[in-house]
Parts: sequence; structure tokens; C-alpha cells
Amino acid sequence: MLTLALIGLIGGLITGISPCILPVLPVIFFSGGAESARGTGGSGRPGAGTGTGDRRSGSGSGSGSKGTRNDGAPSSTTTSPTATLPAAANSTATVTNTATSTGPVEADEPVTRVASRWRPYQVVGGLVVSFSLFTLLGSIIISLLGLPQDVLRWAALIVLLLIGLGLIFPPLQHLIERPFARFPQKQVNPERRGFGLGFALGAIYVPCAGPVLAAITVAGSTGSIGVETVVLTVSFAIGTAIPLLAFALAGRRVAERVKAFRKRQKGIRITGGILMIALAIGLVFDLPQAIQKLIPDYTAGLQDTFNNSEQVKQALDLGGLVNDQNKNLDKCSNGSEELESCGTAPDITGIDTWLNTKDGSAIDLKQLKGQVVLIDFWAYSCINCLRSIPHVASWSDTYKDAGLTVVGIHSPEYAFEKEVGNVKASMEKQGITYPVGLDNNLSTWTNYRNRYWPAHYLIDAEGTVRHIKFGEGGYQTTEKLIRELLTDANPEVKLPAATEVADQTPTNGSTTQETYLSPTKAVNFAGTDYTLGEASFDYPSNQPADTFALNGDWNLTSQGITSPNGTVRLKFTAQTVRMVLGGEGSVTVTRDGTSETFDVSGPPDSYPVFEGKTGTTGTLEVTLSGGVDAYSFTFG
Repeated sequence: MLTLALIGLIGGLITGISPCILPVLPVIFFSGGAESARGTGGSGRPGAGTGTGDRRSGSGSGSGSKGTRNDGAPSSTTTSPTATLPAAANSTATVTNTATSTGPVEADEPVTRVASRWRPYQVVGGLVVSFSLFTLLGSIIISLLGLPQDVLRWAALIVLLLIGLGLIFPPLQHLIERPFARFPQKQVNPERRGFGLGFALGAIYVPCAGPVLAAITVAGSTGSIGVETVVLTVSFAIGTAIPLLAFALAGRRVAERVKAFRKRQKGIRITGGILMIALAIGLVFDLPQAIQKLIPDYTAGLQDTFNNSEQVKQALDLGGLVNDQNKNLDKCSNGSEELESCGTAPDITGIDTWLNTKDGSAIDLKQLKGQVVLIDFWAYSCINCLRSIPHVASWSDTYKDAGLTVVGIHSPEYAFEKEVGNVKASMEKQGITYPVGLDNNLSTWTNYRNRYWPAHYLIDAEGTVRHIKFGEGGYQTTEKLIRELLTDANPEVKLPAATEVADQTPTNGSTTQETYLSPTKAVNFAGTDYTLGEASFDYPSNQPADTFALNGDWNLTSQGITSPNGTVRLKFTAQTVRMVLGGEGSVTVTRDGTSETFDVSGPPDSYPVFEGKTGTTGTLEVTLSGGVDAYSFTFG
């Protein structure tokens, strides 16, 4: 339990400093922090008057006091001992007193009531509670009520919009609070408004996906919620909230130290309202996601190191929490020659988009009872998947009339692999006609406790997983078992001849391993100081085998590398070498004094740069023109 809590906390901390939280930071800074700062003459500030009346009601003692509303309109003058401000939901209000608890002040000296000093903690606390509840129970509650799955998000957006408008227009805030007048408090205390704001943010806050979040999402969507899941969820939420709390406290500190902030409490409130409205509108049009695409993921290295840790994998059981649906999958051995029984197939869940289905309708395994199903996990720039797909596509074409349904689950490794257009283009290029679901949050991937590209799960007509194959190869065995299950389902079926797609799986154990070029995932780099940013490189005098080196000026990002004139030198052992490239431009490949140039255009894809005999050892130099992005070398 402690291990899961630490994993959730650390995973949340990394997510909390990642680019995906940037859209909410301005709101946190102003409405979570700056608005709670002590202004000039503010409540609790040394030497400032606080009055002797009820702070919550805005009253102060003294005769003949005159109140002034935050919207600038004067309130009525009264000679009663207590002057009560209007119940507008402002975070600040000013009254003038003839005396205070700390001594007399001038008759017209303003006393500013600020939001509670606990406001940053209230906002973050509301976010943690909301995120935890909605992530774990949101799907279940919505399903029980028969509501659309995004109803909570839209409700939160409306609340955020109303809060923002209320900050700008106090009378509207007062109108919004009127339904709460029946409660003993008689009004919503503006000083305690932070929790409501945080609660709304928690419903629309979408942290970056990863194994921890995917495990939590799957547990919530399947209803498999236990103590371990709750611990993981709450610790993850706290981890993501800690950086936000730090940012809110920093906002308050800046507002207290900078004179311009101290004198403009109303301006801070209005700015916070405008930012909330902008965030709500931006979320409707997915603008934060577009902004994130322009910002390199500076936490990618931390994410990879953490997510690929053996301790994390073991604690999350191969990338996903064990639940009632997937607990028996480990009864299947990898690539068994015979059929096994590994429990009912887990649900396909969390798919963003379905391709090659009627009107984009979702695939439900329960509706496929009576058919044999092959689930193929793949990613379109993965060379191992590209060598596997011809076999899968051939099985689909050959056996679909005999009762086989192939379902592709596209599980992205790179950010660009989440784009629907990129996946569509690759599917057309590879001739994929069977249904494919885009598992951009790795929800189904996690529900199957998967961690391989490609991975095949063979399911019989009763819905039981009977065979699992991780990685390439074993195609003859998989096809043999497909034929057995088809015959078991329908003994009278007439099966066509077996397929004859050549197995291109590398057999030479010395083949160079897949080589990523981004510093966040780089392997096999022949040199030092390979970090994010712009840098100049020279080839090393002695470059080891199975490595790459750079020459020229380069820009290294969290996804790949680019250069206006640079060259990559690769020493390899393989039959086939391919590069994942994107952008617009040309690439020149030189080997043994011979050069060939080809054009790169469109979304990132895998391009062949060398084809030879099995176990070929050699050196390539690849020159990129400006505008071409290089992501990795893959070998076969």
C-alpha cells in the first residue's frame, strides 16, 4: 500500500510540473493566490484596522460609519453601531471606521477585506477531491443516470464560466448566490469560495496520461475500485496538486510584495474572472491541447525513467492494476504452442475514436460472442508492428467470412501518433480495413496489462482469452490456433488455405536495437552532453559499433531532432534500417561513397534508408535538410 502511495505521489508530482497543467496556472496564480493577498490596509496586515464587528458579514463597529461597495457605488450612511455591507460575493470589500482593534485611524481610511488566507489550500483541496471523485466514480454515476459521458465536464465548464462572470460583475455573483440564502449562513462566504473553484477545476483538469493515470482511469471505468485504487488515485491527485499549491502561494507572495498588486485588489479579482472565462472557452475549443503541442515536453525524460521503472511496473502489474477483468491473463504463457484458458477477455475501454466501423460506432466484445476475435495492439511508427501488420491484415481478409473478427487497438508511443489523420494515413498505406480504435490514453492497453508493440490476444467464441503473443514472430502458431478456434465454434466451417505471408522477423541476435534520437529517450549515442536545446556537434574520432553520432548544428527536442545542415552517422548491424521522419524536406543517405536522396512530406512516418543481407554490418551518413524532423532508427 505504501509503495502504491509513493508511486501515485511521484507520478503526480512529475505530471504536476509537465506542460499539460500550464493552461490552469494563470487561474491558480490570480484566483487561487493573488486574490488572497493582504492588500494595503487589508485584514490582518500589521498596523491595519480590522474592525471589531463580524468579519464574515462585513460589519464593523463605530458610529456614523459609511460603507463603500467594491463596484464603487456608495452604500447608505447609518448611525447604528454596526454597518453591514451588501451580500455581494466579492473577495474584497471596504468599510471606514472611526476606531479599530489596534488603535484609531482616520475617518475615511479604507479597510480592505480580502479572501481567506486559506484560499490557496481551499482551491487545491477542492481540485484534489473533485479529480479523485470524478475520475473514479464519474463514469459509474453517469452510466447509472443514463447521461452522456461528458456531462460532468460541461457542467464544470458552465460553473467555471459563471464564477468568472461573477468576479467581473458582483451583482451577478449575488444573484447566483441567492438560491443558497435558505442555508444558515444566509450567503456563500466569499472568503470560502476557493473550494468551489477548485472543485470545478478538478472536473475539467486533464493531467498528462501515463501508466498511473491509465490504471486509475481503467479502474474507474470498469468499476473495479478497491482500497489500492483509492490510495493510488488520492496520492496521484495530491502529487499533481502540490506544484499548483506552490504556484498559488507564489502568486499570493508576489501580490503582497509588489505595490501595483496591493493597490489593485479589484483589478486582481477581475483579471481572475477573465482568465477563468478564457480557460472555459479555450477548453471548449481544445485550445490548451493545441498550445501544449507547441511546447516541448520537458518532463518526458522523467516520465520515461519513472514509467519504465521495474518497481513501478511490478506495483502496477505490467502497466495496469489487476482487476476482476484481467486477473487471469497471466495464466497464458507468451506464444504457447497450444490453446490455453486465461479468463474472460477484458473490455475495450477509453477509445477516443473508432476507424473502419459504421458511422464510427464502438466495438463491444460482448456483441461479438459467437465469433473468434483477435485483438492487435500496435503503433503506426513501430517497425515491429509494421512487420506484423501484413500477417494480421491477411488473417482478417482470409478468415472474416469463416467467423474471425480482427480489432486493432492503436496505442501511441509518440505524441504525433495520437493524431487521427496520421493514423488514418498509415492505415491506408498499410492496407488496414479491419476496425481500429485509438487508445490515446492507453486505457485498453492498461486493462489488458499490456506492455508490448505488437501484442496479439486471441479470444474464442465464448469470449475467453485462449492465446497471447507478445512481440513479433510466431505467426504460424497464431494462425494454427485461429483455425482451431474457428473449427471449435463451427465444426462445419470450410476453412480456406492457410496464408503465405513471409515472416520478416529478424533472426540475427546481433541486430542493433531500436535507437531513439530525442535526448529524453536516447540510447546508443556516441558522445556526451546530449541534452535538450540547441547545440553543435562533431563526430567522435572513434565511434563504437551500434551507435549514432551527430555533426553540425542541431535542435534537440523531447520528441526528436532537427537541423538545417546536420548529418547523422550510424554504425549498425541489421538487414533493414528505417528512420521515423516527419516534416517537409529532403534526406540524403550515403554509404560506401554512394548517395541517394528522397523527399519527406507530411506527418511522421517510417522511411527505409537501407536494405541488405541478414546481419549486414556497416556505416550510414544521413543528411537532413531544414524542415525535416528525425525521431528514431529502427532495425530488422
